[in-house]
Amino acid sequence: MNDAIRAFILYLQLERGASQETIHNYQSDLQQFLAHLQEQFFQTNADPQLEAIQSLHVRSYLKHLSDHGLKKTTLARKLACLKSFFRYALEEGRITHNPAAAVRSPRLGTHLPTVLTKDEAATLLDTPLPQTWIQARNQAMLETLYSSGARVSELVGLNWDDMDLETHFIRLRGKGKKERRVPIGTIAAEAILDYQRQLTAIDKPEGMEARKERAPRSGSRPLFLNMRGGRLTTRSVERVIQQQTKDRFAKSVTPHTLRHSFATHLLDEGADLRAIQELLGHASLATTQKYTHVATDQLMSVYDRAHPRSGASCTSHQKETT
Repeated sequence: MNDAIRAFILYLQLERGASQETIHNYQSDLQQFLAHLQEQFFQTNADPQLEAIQSLHVRSYLKHLSDHGLKKTTLARKLACLKSFFRYALEEGRITHNPAAAVRSPRLGTHLPTVLTKDEAATLLDTPLPQTWIQARNQAMLETLYSSGARVSELVGLNWDDMDLETHFIRLRGKGKKERRVPIGTIAAEAILDYQRQLTAIDKPEGMEARKERAPRSGSRPLFLNMRGGRLTTRSVERVIQQQTKDRFAKSVTPHTLRHSFATHLLDEGADLRAIQELLGHASLATTQKYTHVATDQLMSVYDRAHPRSGASCTSHQKETT
């Protein structure tokens, strides 16, 4: 099985052009499945033959994960990984049947994304002028996420030559390394320029190691840097947002919350769903349509609060007059 996993990962890298994050997740999931097989069905440290793996092994793995408290969304993702792996092995002639094909994915139900209201977005982004390059970087990251709807993986993958700040367009590399150009607002562009000025004006930013390649003189260099002058990671961006929001909002805010808010606020202002699909880089319109439910929920909330005959307003009025 180990040879098949290595071949599959190579296939993802060279032929599918999968992102490093996707490759890491697939490799981790497959190794976890292999460990379960070795512990429960085969000899420890043995390398099971692919043809010996059956549907019951896959179901046992999923039950094991479920018993340890993993969410249905995580189970569905891990099953999708196994289905892709065994489908590849079948096409390559390594097996004669796909043991994951008959295993059904858990029912997920409807999950609406968490979004910020427009007032909450303004509260998050309207901050005092940055005093350090780290503060300038963090402000530029937040503005870029909310202004472009970028995924966090797309944000950290940005290079200086992806930025066309004169025309207010940036180039994002999405899933499968598909590129798209999206607009960003004036405020986001100014935040990036301020971050650039702080980096280039200071010979050695505080806390950053002295290294010649840190300054944005070459277009291929990372846009958002860490303290060592290298490319910032998705986990670091998540930590920054958590630090800046944990005491300010009742809800949990992640980089994806800003992406969801971007789409929902555009829809609220009358943007076409197809245009939002292009901006988000969704392959399917069905993926984008979930934002219509969010917008409808917000619309009803406003209606219930504001309309004198909504029902909620009538009840409130009756209480005041009694």
